Formats: sequence, C-alpha cells, structure tokens
Amino acid sequence: MLQTQSVGGVDMAYFLLCKRKLWLYKKGIGMEEESDRVLQGAVLHDSAYPRLEKREILIDDAFKIDALDGEYVREVKLSSKMIESDRLQMLFYLYQLSLRGINKKGLISYTNEKRTVEILLTEKGKQEIKKAIAEVYQIIDTPSPPAVIKVPYCKSCAYFGFCYAREADEDDT
Repeated sequence: MLQTQSVGGVDMAYFLLCKRKLWLYKKGIGMEEESDRVLQGAVLHDSAYPRLEKREILIDDAFKIDALDGEYVREVKLSSKMIESDRLQMLFYLYQLSLRGINKKGLISYTNEKRTVEILLTEKGKQEIKKAIAEVYQIIDTPSPPAVIKVPYCKSCAYFGFCYAREADEDDT
C-alpha cells in the first residue's frame, strides 16, 4: 500500500457514499465547484456557529473540523439523508483528535430538520474507523477508478456528468 496521500473526513464520507467519487476526488478530479448542493453546503458552513470563535479549524494540516464548542466537535449538514456517512466522518474527527490526546464528543446539526445527533467514539467506533481508513487507502492506491454503481443519489452528485457521460452519448445515437 503506497499511502501517498493523507485521508480526511470528507474522504470518509465519500467512502460510504461512493468509492468511485472518493477515488476521483483524491486524484484531483474535482467537480464540486460546479455543484449547487456543494455551494449550499459552503454557504451553510460560512454562516454556521457565528457565536463560536473556534470555527473551520485545520488540525496538523491534515483535516478540518467545522467548530469546537466546549467538549464537542461540531459539524453542520443540510439534511440527514446521508446520516451514516456523516457519522463516519465525525468518528474520523473524534478518532484523529483522540490520537492527539484530545477527547471530545461529536454533534452533527441538521439545519433543514432542526435536529442534532450526538456521536461518541467507542472502542467499536475506533475499530470501524481504522478499518475504513485502511479501505480508503486501498481504493485511492488503485490505478483506475472503481466501476460506476448506480445508487438513488447519483443524479444529485457533482460527479454525475462524469460518471454517466457515456450513457448520454449512447442516448444521442
């Protein structure tokens, strides 16, 4: 395993959502800047937690968390449609902080639903995140992207046009 790139929280989310998206993103094929959904998320992050001084915190040039609030790491999301990938992303942050001697709990705020979910780093969670990190490295170290796997949220993905360009060409013939 080469492990030439560092892995971050977004990578954990992409790992659960779509292995192909993860691979493309880690290879520098960025489609997010053209996505309305990504723009909505950026606006949300810019306006989230205005009363907190510790926001958008880069940790050891390795990963960035939305905010620190007392005993909590806070993340803000538009909706809970991707709750499992959000949970894995938060577990990654909590795990990485614990490796640095900082023990926190996690809070994910879903603004559209006006609800917050607490995430705790347990021993089971540590094992889960270690396994996920190893699998992410396996994916990004492969020479070609994983195959397209159609899932319901493909149409709202920033990479949709990239992944399904061939289908559009075939439809035109």
